[in-house]
Amino acid sequence: MIEPSPVSGVSFRQIQANGLNFRIAVAGDSGPLMLLAHGWPESWFSWRHQLQFFSQQGYRVVAPDMRGYGSTDAPDAVEAYDIRTLAADMLGILDALGEERAIMVGHDWGSIVAWNTVLMYPDRFSALIAMSVPYAGRPEQSPLVSWKEAFADNFYYILYHNEPEGVAEAEYDNDPYGLISRLYLSPDSPRSAPEVSDPRRAAGGWIPRLGMPVGLPDWLDQPDLDYVVGEFERSGFRGGVNYYRNFHRNWEITVDLQDTRITVPTLFIAGEKDVVIAGANQSRLEGAMSRVVDDLREVILLPEIGHWVQQEAPNAVNQAMSDFLTEISIVP
Repeated sequence: MIEPSPVSGVSFRQIQANGLNFRIAVAGDSGPLMLLAHGWPESWFSWRHQLQFFSQQGYRVVAPDMRGYGSTDAPDAVEAYDIRTLAADMLGILDALGEERAIMVGHDWGSIVAWNTVLMYPDRFSALIAMSVPYAGRPEQSPLVSWKEAFADNFYYILYHNEPEGVAEAEYDNDPYGLISRLYLSPDSPRSAPEVSDPRRAAGGWIPRLGMPVGLPDWLDQPDLDYVVGEFERSGFRGGVNYYRNFHRNWEITVDLQDTRITVPTLFIAGEKDVVIAGANQSRLEGAMSRVVDDLREVILLPEIGHWVQQEAPNAVNQAMSDFLTEISIVP
């Protein structure tokens, strides 16, 4: 029995795609397909505002629990989460739905998946909307090597996620609420002082380095937070952490894409205060992405907004997406 969705107008389906059982959240039953890929630590629920808005505009909107998350299957093998497999998941979902083409949308890790999926399968996508994580092509050096050189003995969450299997997810599984409540905040959200301030990895894991929140941000209410936490209480964190364990493998298995360019119309959206873009301004981001994106229509940075952009500023994000789709004539 499929459980009911907590969001009005959104229903769940179970489908088979790329050899796995996926739970997908669906809104709208006709119109251009919009495929929404979430990041870490998230679920289909991070797209609740877009599911409602775009289905009401006449789109068919689908947000899967990505592999390893929520009620979608979670293989144990680290290699089951490499970027070619994740891109094949997106194709598998299109095929299971009987759709030839889709608008590909991604946030955070879902953005990495979205960039690469459109890069590998350009004929199956009419447009790309990437959020928070820009793309500048395959780097000359493995990103994992670069991070190790940069951080050495200091803590960095991606390196933490690449430690022997079980270390990071054990911490998170022991306190899902502690992790998610500390991450799901705005840039200006008040916090208490962190328990660990020593930058060295040996001083501890990640949760004690994140100050405990003093209240919730205005875009997240307690039932929403509880729902997200509940998803991870059920699924655990291993699947999501395994995405990070493939950074080096992904670099190795994409040599053939070295000179491949993104050819579909593309929009990039981020919060101006998103730590992922590290203070980069619009011009710098446009320059980096234009080197590998043939049709970059716009880079939109939303003032005072942080990493969870489509949840923090849903109205502005929806409007930007809608304007872009109108401009490129993908309208119901």
